[in-house]
Order: sequence, then structure tokens, then C-alpha cells
Amino acid sequence: MNTNDKILVGKIVAPQGLRGEFRIQSFSSNPNDFKTFRVVSDKFAPEQFHFVRVQNQKSNIVIAKIDTVLDRNGAENLRGTELFIMRSDLPELKQNEFYQHDLIGFIVIQNGNKIGIVDGFQNFGGGDIIELDNGNMVSFSGASVDITKKIVIVK
Repeated sequence: MNTNDKILVGKIVAPQGLRGEFRIQSFSSNPNDFKTFRVVSDKFAPEQFHFVRVQNQKSNIVIAKIDTVLDRNGAENLRGTELFIMRSDLPELKQNEFYQHDLIGFIVIQNGNKIGIVDGFQNFGGGDIIELDNGNMVSFSGASVDITKKIVIVK
């Protein structure tokens, strides 16, 4: 399977309680998307994954369970596990729309100068931030994207 076929949507960050549930840091714009995601991981089969709930309405933390994990120790062993969905499971986009994942590798321009290449995205609650290949970060807010030229112009 090509790594471009998978989209990172979350990461298991901690156990939740004593019965094998665990917390996921969701990278999705809406953590409730995990209700319908067909989650893929190298640690379990997709049909074993079950959404339980979002921790609270203002949180990006999802509580979930896997059929074969029955206690806190089992959930602890999953800490750090990355969770993916298959690109083919994503909805079709309208013209001039894109997924942030598609922008990885694009050149980032600010004030007419190349400042780096998109390496990823972060969101700490104040809006999306572009992670650059040189370690710098810049706000994605107000950016324009040229898909054909593979560039992102930021303010």
C-alpha cells in the first residue's frame, strides 16, 4: 500500500479508564468524524475499531475502543499508535477545493520569497498552522493556494 493512499487522522495518546478504552488526539476538523471513519492501523483490523464519544464539545479528543483490548494495560500498549483512513474513503472535492494533506510538498511563499516547503499542519486551537520543512511555522489563515503551480502564498 502506497503511503499516499493513507491519510493520518489521529494518534492514540492515553488510556481512558480501566476497560480498554483510549484517547485519540483527532487531526480531523470535526472529531465526530470518527463515528464514520473506517480507521486503519498496523495494530488492529478496521472492523475492531469502535468510536465511543468525543471527550467534550470543545475537545479534539475522541474516546474509542478496540474489540481485542480489554483493560487499561492493553490500551496503554497502544499509546503513540497513528490512525489513518484510506484516501479512497474521503468524499469527492468540488473544484478549487483541496485536502491539507494534498499540500504537503508545496512551496510556501511570503512577501514574494520562498520561506520553505509544507511539511505538515498543526492546530493548537487558534487556527491552522503550516509546518515547514525547515522547522518554522506560519499561519495558514488567509493563505491562497495554487494547486497547478504547487505553491501556497501566506500573509
